[in-house]
Amino acid sequence: MDSVQGSEHVYLPATVTRSVKILVAGAFGAGKTTLVGSVSEIKPLYTEEPITQASSGIDDLTGLPGKTETTVAFDFGRRTLSPDLALYLFGTPGQNRFTPFWEHLFRGALGALILVDTRRLEDADEVLGLFEEHSLPFAVAVNLFEGAPRYDLDEIRQALDLDADVVLTLCDAREEVSSLHALIALVDYLYRFRRLEHLS
Repeated sequence: MDSVQGSEHVYLPATVTRSVKILVAGAFGAGKTTLVGSVSEIKPLYTEEPITQASSGIDDLTGLPGKTETTVAFDFGRRTLSPDLALYLFGTPGQNRFTPFWEHLFRGALGALILVDTRRLEDADEVLGLFEEHSLPFAVAVNLFEGAPRYDLDEIRQALDLDADVVLTLCDAREEVSSLHALIALVDYLYRFRRLEHLS
């Protein structure tokens, strides 16, 4: 599959009859911006700003080598997933101080793909709790960072205390096909959840 980064696919195909708002969520540094950029068929909108000395002691960069920017509002992209279905992707900011803004992003969303990082697995707890609070269906994708510890999915499910019916998959947020597979797993889950049945 060719990369979508240089694509001229700006307008939706005439066959698209349904559009869905999907959140791409996760803790600080989990790879949300990267995933939105890797799958978007339009030029993504980013709201990244440099991490400055002012965030020292607030943003924990442990285990995040090379992290120099952070999302301060949201990322936005679009992907036509099938001839009749388009996904509008909203990447959430990762730091705790921005979670009040998530309330706005929750509005109208049908589901979420939550990225987790095995280097900082415990950071996912608060994010998962927010989605459970809002009763918003989600799938979880373990982002395969280079050099990060590898665990069986059953071990990760147990560590995150995920119900048996929650979709848990692997992805590399840098790779288009890998990220698409994670989004497709979420959409399949939403169909099973009967959230997509009656959209028009």
